[in-house]
Amino acid sequence: MHVMLFFPGKKSGTTVTFVIIEGWVITVASVGDSQCIFDSANGGMYYLSADHRLDCNEEERERITASGGDIGRLNAGCGTEIGPLRCWPGGLCLSRSIGDRDVGEFIVPVPYIKQIKMSTAGGRLIISSDGVWDALSAEAALDCCRGMPPEAAAAQIVKEALQANGLRDDTTCIVIDILPQKKPAAPSPPPKKPVKHLLMSLFRKKPSESFSYKDKEYMEPDVVEELFEEGSALLSERLNTKYPVCNMFKLFMCAVCQIEMKPGEGISVHAGTSSLVKVCPWDGPFLCSSCQEKKEAMEGKRPSGND
Repeated sequence: MHVMLFFPGKKSGTTVTFVIIEGWVITVASVGDSQCIFDSANGGMYYLSADHRLDCNEEERERITASGGDIGRLNAGCGTEIGPLRCWPGGLCLSRSIGDRDVGEFIVPVPYIKQIKMSTAGGRLIISSDGVWDALSAEAALDCCRGMPPEAAAAQIVKEALQANGLRDDTTCIVIDILPQKKPAAPSPPPKKPVKHLLMSLFRKKPSESFSYKDKEYMEPDVVEELFEEGSALLSERLNTKYPVCNMFKLFMCAVCQIEMKPGEGISVHAGTSSLVKVCPWDGPFLCSSCQEKKEAMEGKRPSGND
């Protein structure tokens, strides 16, 4: 399902950290500077999101400059630069966000995605906005709430962040504990056999002592396994999904900038690829000519702005 949020008259954007928990697998998609960490119950802390602030993400700085954007600090005059690194045009200090319609096209809504398989011991997820991480390290956030239930832990993290950095307008936190399933109660012993059948039972073949699949689920916890991580600036694999080819008005739509195009104007992301599967020119997703040029620049196929 493809969902687009549009707020008429609103130009400001937002950051998003989206978490899906399915069984023992956690999938996180993040855009911006809100972050998610996972503290495994059997040891180990894992960062499940990317910080898209330009000050600390070299790969994103390279993506923007390769696409033709400029990066720099605010000029206070007389050659004095102040504040964090920003992307120009627009002056946003993040490289990715949802919304922000008044900034340049180099600020993209494409998320960073990471997926892990937890150990069967479970663990704790902390999802917080940048107001928390500006004040606390991941270790400090975890340490200040150990042993607390989730709701109290979230409140404690926010309290610690406010004490460290003063009042912030974007200091929010969600804590989720993922607990192992309770081991089923041991079955009650079978009733004692009558004495007359005792001799027969001595010579009867014993059942196999192998344990069932359910028993295996409650063995010692396994380790956390990192299944997937996508932090690259390349767009080709991200766009290689089944977007709707056209909407109800038969207009093609660019998969990146969402501009509507007439049939034949869009460039399929499969164009020019060597594939064993036959791909037709009308097979999406599609890019407009401008986004296609940026995509090629990001992939190093040609410098941005050159024909």
